[in-house]
Order: sequence, then structure tokens, then C-alpha cells
Amino acid sequence: MASLTPLGETLGLRRAKHLLRRATFNYTKEQLDIFSNMTATNALNILTSNPSNKLIEPYDPLPQSSPDGFWLSSTEHPNVFNGQGRKRSHITAWWWYNALNEVSLKHKLSFFLHTCFTVGKDSGVGLSPFFYDHIRLLDFYALGNIKTLAKKITLDNGMLDYLDNTKNNKNNPNENYAREYLELFTILKGEQIGENNYTNYTETDIQQAAKVFSGFKKKYDRNGDIDTDTDLPIGYINVNQHNTDDKTFSTAFNNQIITGRNTASGIFDELHECVDMVFSQPETAKAYCRKLYRYFVKSSWNDTVETDIIEPLAQELISNDFDILPTVKTLLSSQHFYDMDDDDASDNIIGAIIKSPLQLLSEICSIFEVAIPDPTSNPLRFYNNFYHKFIHNTYFKAAGMEIYNPDSVAGYPAYYQEPSFDRIWFSSNTLIGRYKLVESLIIGRNTITPNANIYAALDTVAFVENKIDNADASNPNNLVLKIAELLYPEAIDDDRKNYFKAFLIEDANDYYWTGAWDQYLNTKSEEDKTTVKTRLDALIIAMVNAAEFQLM
Repeated sequence: MASLTPLGETLGLRRAKHLLRRATFNYTKEQLDIFSNMTATNALNILTSNPSNKLIEPYDPLPQSSPDGFWLSSTEHPNVFNGQGRKRSHITAWWWYNALNEVSLKHKLSFFLHTCFTVGKDSGVGLSPFFYDHIRLLDFYALGNIKTLAKKITLDNGMLDYLDNTKNNKNNPNENYAREYLELFTILKGEQIGENNYTNYTETDIQQAAKVFSGFKKKYDRNGDIDTDTDLPIGYINVNQHNTDDKTFSTAFNNQIITGRNTASGIFDELHECVDMVFSQPETAKAYCRKLYRYFVKSSWNDTVETDIIEPLAQELISNDFDILPTVKTLLSSQHFYDMDDDDASDNIIGAIIKSPLQLLSEICSIFEVAIPDPTSNPLRFYNNFYHKFIHNTYFKAAGMEIYNPDSVAGYPAYYQEPSFDRIWFSSNTLIGRYKLVESLIIGRNTITPNANIYAALDTVAFVENKIDNADASNPNNLVLKIAELLYPEAIDDDRKNYFKAFLIEDANDYYWTGAWDQYLNTKSEEDKTTVKTRLDALIIAMVNAAEFQLM
């Protein structure tokens, strides 16, 4: 059977790697050393802290003659600033930099919430400040209550624009938001059991929910209405455009009637009653727990996992009134998560997920301590040259994942499209982006599209000097094994070790590498460094682009 019983013993390196990869975007040798000596419960207590952001606010370094700077703090109307697409890119740079530099579950859960309440930053969310407020709303509730977020999201200005609910009026209903709210954001569509009946809800329920959501409007003045819980700008209610009729739902919701109101506070009450009604259905909790399982554990599961893992997690989520953190901690500290609830500890959970382009980028930058421009002291090179031109416009597009900008409201196919799921990340269309990333970082130039300076440096020599004991570094067999131990979910065999070792010694004997490394350490000359760097660059490119590193 599958078990949610907590893993009692110390994690050790293999399970620490598994946890850090699945729970964070910060994957370093130092953190592995720390977490290897912890129990899963203690590790989760640390990972569920809520750190302050390293980078407080995005900055636009353009135009160079007079930068827009901290444009999001401006009291000007949002539309006075040019370059809104670039600015939305800078906001994702700000989010990613914080995720990269903080050892916290918060950022993984924030992005999980994005996959649940999807918007596309360049396809209808509006001006950049509204996208910024949307991301901050997800960050605020990442360690909090998903039901409360499901209420707040309705007044999020970005969401109001993205799914056209700002156009939803009593005399001109727009059902887009109501439809996606039920089909994708909360309870999800079940099996169709009749005309316009999807088990969990019906077309009538979409129509009634749209009436509840009518009159909610986007507010372009961000200095106006502020949510008292989140301190974020929100939309407003136009009472005259709200449908004040009673809303009668189908048998899927026990024929519940929500009484129509004609005041702003009453309309808020309607919203809360509607959300509470949806979240009172057991299928809503199961829907979120299935999404959590697919996001953190693996993309498919059997009936045993459904019974022993998904259903108890859903009950825990309900018992905690949809506070998400206790449920996630239960899952990530369980024997099942670490593949320790059966006799085969290496069957198919550890190393069972193909890394997203976001995860791949974050792991490479953190484990190798890639020197990227400092966003505070050198914002032009960080925001514009490194992130916007290389990461945002080149790498993410080539690798098949434009973060915060999926192709549709359904989100990223890797999280919902059967039967491929995460295998979608790895295809003939995405290989060049994935494989050229590490090469670009080592060379310091964009090798995906022609040759621009990216102002970043992955120093393979410094990595070996700082992360591998010298006795192991000078032995090509041990060096390959130690690097593999850091990079891969599972140990490699002798055939793979010898394959990788060939990048260090070519056709020579082992002592060739030992001599070259020892000579470099003795002289630290540029000539000797070039000799070992050439070999190490080839080795790291091969090991990062190997199948083993594509998995987590």
C-alpha cells in the first residue's frame, strides 16, 4: 500500500536531493549538506518559512538616457509608461531572482498556484502593474489558504481583464470567467453524464455563477481600492451592473440558492457564498490534491495511490479549511514521497519527473553558482541583456515554456495533457533550447541564436575547486562520480562513469588528468587553467545534457 506515514529517519543525500529539487528552485551543495542530516519533518519546517524577498521590486533600466526605474511605485497612471511587454518580462525576472536565491517552498507553491489560476502575462492580463499585483497575490497565498485566494482572485485586476469578467454585466453576461472558474480553477470538469452535465457541475451552474460574478470591474487607478488583507490594489463592484436576481444552482450543488443583493457588501457576500459552495464539494479538494501530486510527485498514479494518498490528502485539506501548507507538508514528508512505502526504494518516484525549463535553468544557476549580473548594481545587464534578451526571449521560448505566459487558460500542457504530461518538456522542438543553455552559460554568449553577450559565467574550474575535495578532483574516476552524485537523482554505473571520464582524458590514461589538475593547482597560471577548463567545460556540458540530469 502507499503510505502518508512520515519518513522517520534522516534524509541522507539521495532523499535530500529529491526534496530540494521538488520543493525549491534553489539547489546547492551547501543546502544538500545541511538537509542530508535532517529528518523530513525538520527539513519541511525550514522550507516552509516565509522569507523576505532578496530583490524588493522590479526595475526597468530602459530607456538608458532616462530609465523608467521603479515604475511600479509610481503614482502615475499605469499606461503612461512605454515598453509594457518588456516590463512584464522584468517582473518575471524579479520573481525568478527571488526564487533562485531563497531556500523556501514558497516559490514552488506560488508557481503551483499560477498553474491553478492561470493568466497569460502577454495575452490579456493588461498593463504590467496589474501583472505584478497578480504575481504578488499568488506569492501572498503560496503558504496560505487556497479557498481565500479563490475569493480574492475574482477581484484581481489582471484576472478581471484576462478572462473578460470586467465585461460581465447583468444585461450583457459574459460567462468566460465563470466557465474557467469551475472547469479549470476549482472543482474541474468531471465525466459528461448528460447534455450540459459534467458530473461536478452543469451549464446552468456556469450561468448562475456568471450572475454572481457580474458587476466586478477592473480599476485602472492602482491608488484606489486596496485589499485590507493583502495590501494589494483590487478591482471594484459596480452595483448597477450586478445581477440582483436569486441564483439557483443545479443538483450538483444541492440546488443551492444564493440570494441576490443590491449593495457592494451584499455582492461580496454572494461571492463568498458561491466560493464556499464550490469548496464544500469533496471533488474540489480532490482536484487540488491531484494537481499537487502531479506537480510534486509524478504525473500518473494507480488506484492504490488514489485511495491511500489523494483521498486522505483531500480530507486533510478540507479539515484545515483549505490551508494548503499542512497538506503539502504531509505529502513531502511521507514515506510515499521518498519511495519508501514498498520493497523497491528505486522504482519510480525519485527521478520520475522531467524538469521544466524553469527548473532546469534554476538548478544549473544554483548548483554551479553561475555568476549573473547583479540586478541592483547592474540592472541593465541583469534585466535587459541577461534575462530579457537571453532567458526570456531566447531560452524559454526555445525550451517550450514562456513562464507566466502559457498558450491558453488551461495552462502548461505538461501539467494536464494526457498521456504525455511532463514528457512534453523534452521533445525535438525543445532540445536545442535545453542543450544550448549550459553551453551558453559557460561561454558567456547566446548560442541558441547568434552570439550576443549574455554577461553570465559558469566557471567549471571554480566549481570543481570549491565543491569537490581536491583528492577526488585530481582523480578522474572520483571526480566524475562526485559530480554525478551532486547532479543526478541516482548513482551512475561504471559504463556511464567511463563515458563521462573520456571527456577529461580523451585517449590518455587517468594520470593525464591527475597531472593536469595538480599542475594547475601548483601554478594557477592562465595556460594551465585553460588546459583543465577545456576538459571540464566539455565534461560539464556532457553531464548536464545527459538524460540523468533532465530528470528529478
